[in-house]
Amino acid sequence: MTSKLNIPKISKVNEMPEGIRGLVGRKMFKNVKFMGEEIKIQKLSVAQVLEIQAKAKEVEKDEKEGFNVLKTVVRAGTVDAEDLSDEDFDNLPLDELSKLSSAIMEHSGIGEKSGK
Repeated sequence: MTSKLNIPKISKVNEMPEGIRGLVGRKMFKNVKFMGEEIKIQKLSVAQVLEIQAKAKEVEKDEKEGFNVLKTVVRAGTVDAEDLSDEDFDNLPLDELSKLSSAIMEHSGIGEKSGK
């Protein structure tokens, strides 16, 4: 007794949608100098920008919040920086952190030189 099994053919499905939907969550990177070394920064998402803007409003009420905003920008926009502790930031030069934060904001389309 022989049976003829019909095994359906599986066509390869493109898992990544085309167009803008396929770009959701994709990161854009850029190399910048930090303390003489090359590090990689990434563009911030809209959600991250909104979080930073909300924190920046607190700076008007409490100037000490400015450093917290800077840390948020660096943690969100620098590859492998999300785990930096407050103590780590305390041991880095403020002017270098400020330049890095500015570079991240500019790369994300926010700031004085945005749009490049």
